[in-house]
Amino acid sequence: MSSPATAAPDSAALRVVEEARGSGVYALKDVALVRGAGARVQDAEGRWYLDCAAGHGVASLGHCPPRVVAAVQAQAATLLTCAGSYPNDKRAALLERLLAFAGGGFERAFLTNSGTESVEAALKFARHATGRPGIVAATRAFHGRTLGALSATFTRAYREPFAPLVPRVEHARFGDLASFAELVGDETACVIVEAVQGEGGVHVAPPEFLHGLRALCDARGALLVVDEVQTGFGRTGRAFAYEHAGVAPDLVALGKALAGGVPMGAVLMGPRVRALPVGAHGSTFGGNPLACAAALATLDTLEQDGLVERARELGAWLLERLRALESPLVREVRGLGLMVGVDLRRRVAPLLRALQERGVLALPAGPTVLRLLPPLVISRAELEQVLAALAAGLAELEGCADEEAH
Repeated sequence: MSSPATAAPDSAALRVVEEARGSGVYALKDVALVRGAGARVQDAEGRWYLDCAAGHGVASLGHCPPRVVAAVQAQAATLLTCAGSYPNDKRAALLERLLAFAGGGFERAFLTNSGTESVEAALKFARHATGRPGIVAATRAFHGRTLGALSATFTRAYREPFAPLVPRVEHARFGDLASFAELVGDETACVIVEAVQGEGGVHVAPPEFLHGLRALCDARGALLVVDEVQTGFGRTGRAFAYEHAGVAPDLVALGKALAGGVPMGAVLMGPRVRALPVGAHGSTFGGNPLACAAALATLDTLEQDGLVERARELGAWLLERLRALESPLVREVRGLGLMVGVDLRRRVAPLLRALQERGVLALPAGPTVLRLLPPLVISRAELEQVLAALAAGLAELEGCADEEAH
C-alpha cells in the first residue's frame, strides 16, 4: 500500500525555514517563489505574478528562457567546470563573443561569478594599470557588498557596520563634474560611476557629465570605470547604458543579466588596462563552462530576438504612460529603456505591498522610489496590467492619505 502524498510546503512554511536556518541578512517576503515562465513567477500556493523585479534585473530574458535552458542542459552533460589555467571551448567562444557584443574599444575580458566580483576586479585592475591607490565614486552609488565594492558604495547603513573599509576611496556628487574635479588628482587610480544609478533611485547620468568625467580622467591620468551590472545587456535600450552618451570607458563591470539567470559577471578592459601578471588575480568558478554556455545562449537571444531594440521602444512607451499618471503621490518618473523609477512623495513600501496584492512584484530604489525592472520579453499587454495595478495601488494609497488627513 502506497503512503499518502506529502503536501508541498506553503509560503509561510518555507519562510519559517529560511528565517530559522538562513543568515538573517534578507528581509524575507511573505511570498515564496517556486516556478517561473517568461515574465511571470508562481508562488508556493500556485498564484502567478508579473515579475517586474526580475531578480534585481537578472531575469532580463524572462524565467526559463528556452535557449538558455537548452544550453545549460547540454553543457551540464558535457563539462561543468574547468579551471582558468586550462583553455576551454565555451570560455574561448564567450570571450570573443562578449568583446564583439561590446562593439569595439575593448581588448580583453575577465570572467567572474557576479557583479560585485566584477567591481572588485575592476578596482584592482585600475590600481595595477596606474600604480595609484585612489578611487573616486559617486554619492548614492551602489557597487556591491564585498569590501572593495562596499568601499565605493555610498549608503552609510551598508558601510558603517564593516568599517574600516578600503582606504583612499572618496565620494563626489553624482552629476556634478566640479565635485569630481576637486577629488580626482595625481593619486587617483580611477573614477567609478553608474550610467544609471539603480539602488540609488534610478538617476540617469547626463551625457555631458559622463563626457566630462572622460575628459577629467584623461587629463589627470586616471581610468574611467563604468558599473553596468544592472544596466548592461539591453536593459536601457542599448547594449550598455554608457552608449547613450557615446563615451568610451576604460573598464566596464558586468553581471546580473549576462547568463540569463546563471550566476556570472565580467570585466571589459580597454587598451589602457594591461594584462596582470600570472596569479595576480583569479576566480575558481569564474568563466566555468556551464555559465559560459548560458551566456552564449543569452547573447544569441538578445540579438536574434531583437530584445535591445525592443527594450528601447517598449521602455519609451512605458515611460510616457507612467508620466501620464494623474496622481498627487507621484513626484517624478525617471529611467531609460526598461529601467524605470517612480519617485513618490511618501514611502514606497505600502505601494509595493499594494502591487503584490494585485499580482505584480516590483522593487524599491531608496525609501521613496518604486523601481520597475521587467524582463525584456514582457509584452505590452502585460505592462498594461502592471500600469492598471499601479494606478489602482496609487488610488488606494491616496484614499488612505485622505482618511488620515481627516
